[in-house]
Amino acid sequence: MDNALLALASAIVAVTGTLLAPVLSQRITGRVQAEQFDRQERLARAQWQRERRVAERERRRDCYVHANAGYRRYRVELMNHLWAVHRDEVTDEGRGALQEARHAMHSAFAEAQMIASDAVMAELDTLTGELAGAYARTMRLERGHPSPGWGFDEILAALLDLGDAWLRARAVMRTDLGVEPGPVVPDDAVDGDGSDGDAPRGPDGRSGEAGAPSAGGQRGR
Repeated sequence: MDNALLALASAIVAVTGTLLAPVLSQRITGRVQAEQFDRQERLARAQWQRERRVAERERRRDCYVHANAGYRRYRVELMNHLWAVHRDEVTDEGRGALQEARHAMHSAFAEAQMIASDAVMAELDTLTGELAGAYARTMRLERGHPSPGWGFDEILAALLDLGDAWLRARAVMRTDLGVEPGPVVPDDAVDGDGSDGDAPRGPDGRSGEAGAPSAGGQRGR
């Protein structure tokens, strides 16, 4: 009798094991597959985040390149026009170059508003306001109705001062992109032969900064 019960019990265990083996195997396989899926999902998410950060940095870099070129060119063209007004040599071509540079700067500023960091936008806001003021005062000077306290010398000195302001803005851009600070080079630095095709021209043919008269009097605001 005992042998019969033992044999029955063994048979039951064997049958149970046979029936449960596929179920246990499926559960183990499912758990391994779930862990693999989770790991692959984490890796894919990390890769996507890295690619997104790189893409965002590239967008900011392109934006800052446009801003650097646009603001610098507008300042140079504004100084060129100021000299033309001072010499009574304003031409349609010169006006067109100024307006083209002004529109390019506005386009760069609009792009920066969507992309640039808050720190960079603070610098660009300041530069935009100063350039807008210089433009308005230059136009009034051209029409023969200068703003009180803002003659040629004062407007020119204000535009020259913006060179230092732009160096600060450029440093903030480089920091935002994670670029090590480079050497501080003046915005209108000359090349090896002492000339710069982008620099504004004074009456003696030299760059506006080199040939500009010193500002006379205190600038009014």
